[in-house]
Amino acid sequence: MLEQLEKIDKRYQELCELLMDPNVTQDPAKYKEIAKERSGLDKTIEKYHEYKKVLTTLQEDESVLKNDSDEELRELAELELEELTPKKIDLEEELKVLLLPKDPQDKKNVIVEVRAGTGGDEAGLFAGDLYRMYSRFAERIGWKIEVLSSNPQGVGGFKEIIFMMNGENVYGVMKYESGVHRVQRVPKTETNGRIHTSAASVVVLPEAEEVEISIEPNELKIDVYRSSGPGGQSVNTTDSAVRITHIPTGMVVTCQDEKSQHKNRAKALKVLKARLLEKKQREEQEKLTESRRSMISSGDRSAKVRTYNFPQSRLTDHRIGLTLYRLDEVLDGDIQEVIDQLRLADQAELLKKAG
Repeated sequence: MLEQLEKIDKRYQELCELLMDPNVTQDPAKYKEIAKERSGLDKTIEKYHEYKKVLTTLQEDESVLKNDSDEELRELAELELEELTPKKIDLEEELKVLLLPKDPQDKKNVIVEVRAGTGGDEAGLFAGDLYRMYSRFAERIGWKIEVLSSNPQGVGGFKEIIFMMNGENVYGVMKYESGVHRVQRVPKTETNGRIHTSAASVVVLPEAEEVEISIEPNELKIDVYRSSGPGGQSVNTTDSAVRITHIPTGMVVTCQDEKSQHKNRAKALKVLKARLLEKKQREEQEKLTESRRSMISSGDRSAKVRTYNFPQSRLTDHRIGLTLYRLDEVLDGDIQEVIDQLRLADQAELLKKAG
């Protein structure tokens, strides 16, 4: 570990020097690239330098105990050893986590697809609750949300809603949300007060960059038609809705939220590229004998990941056995604790594999 940290420290010093090089400062693109690499190492270097100081102090204290006869100095050394030994262990654990291989997708923006599953209208209402939960969460941490496509249902909620989340390290946070989310509550339409179980699926896709996914124009079949809303009423009187079919894979994406055909087409292409990137990555993962990705963040869209129980105000994440009794707060976007616990479990699993 120390050898690895020394290499990172050396690279960090090189990057600091490069940022003062006139040839770099005069090239904005190069400067931005180097500054980004350096900022990605800041936390590791800070912890490493703190760790080195602790190691040096411990060695000095051990030397005092071994070679010095001054009782007062020996007593101070013993106290410092007692205080710094646990700190050394904590810093080692933190550094191990910081040295784990980074998922290159983590820094990307994401496209989130929420679809109503079993449960009829109640499932659609729950899909709407999940969209609101993620919207409120984004507001709390300063991310932006843009709806790319939606299929509202007449009683409220959505049969499907697809939206983009823009911000810092979005995929690294949101990747834990993929899977089947289940709700247990008494529907508004239930006259006998019986608890029903409904479900909605969440799929989190990292945004595809142009260099990652290349689509030839002849691979696309693009249809335009008139938008319609709940109940079939016309939303506008022009052919602005867009349906894109990716011929090689048969994937179909529709978008009708915008009044502009051009904007609907751009949004639909974003979703298509994200889905194609995920398909490509999934196929690559399947080729590996042992997936590098932890099961906690594998994005298995068929796995039941979480239950929201209204009668008991209980949220349970089944992957890590986490239970919280503050469902109202969670549905209002306070999901940071859940995500933090999932990230810790993910890191623990990766450390286990690495060790």
